[in-house]
Amino acid sequence: MRRYTFPFDKQEIPKNGIYVLFEKGEHSHSADRIVRIGTHTGENQLCSRLFQHFLKENKDRSIFRKNIGRALLNKDNDEFLKQWEIDLTTRDAKEQHSGSIDLQKQDEIEKRVTKYIQNNFSFAVFQVDDKEKRLRLESRIISTISLCEECRPSEDWLGNFSPKEKITQSGLWLVNELWKNPLSDNQMNELRQLLNIDIKNQAQSL
Repeated sequence: MRRYTFPFDKQEIPKNGIYVLFEKGEHSHSADRIVRIGTHTGENQLCSRLFQHFLKENKDRSIFRKNIGRALLNKDNDEFLKQWEIDLTTRDAKEQHSGSIDLQKQDEIEKRVTKYIQNNFSFAVFQVDDKEKRLRLESRIISTISLCEECRPSEDWLGNFSPKEKITQSGLWLVNELWKNPLSDNQMNELRQLLNIDIKNQAQSL
């Protein structure tokens, strides 16, 4: 499938679908290793979700960004990790915590996270318009990969420094839908059909 890196043209991204992330230096099955699978819940929000990860410097709107920051800070034994954990999404949280957070340091870490993501991650996407189908496939793909003994991270993988045990154990930048029900044969065939349709559409557009 076509691989995207930052910056990418939003016109080339389907409005609804699933994204698959790859990270430099990570390999399995003689190919690049999948390190995260994700989707979106809002209608026509796939591109917006990707921009939240790659560009929008707000770790409270992207758990992926938050997890990258956690690993970077933990690797450095940086005490700012405690402040990084605080969610400032709500007005009450901002009023309660903003005065006790080093906002300049937070901005520095956000920029560091952005740089790491833009420089180290690529992704593939495929279209799935139905929300329930997207969420079901996302869950099954995550479980399938997390259960794979060959899909293990390298010794140098940043996620090994994550304070989240599920990330270090799974080798994925994820904590939900791990080690559950893998793709059934029927679902695998359904996924193959989706990918074949996507590949044909891409070939026709080139």
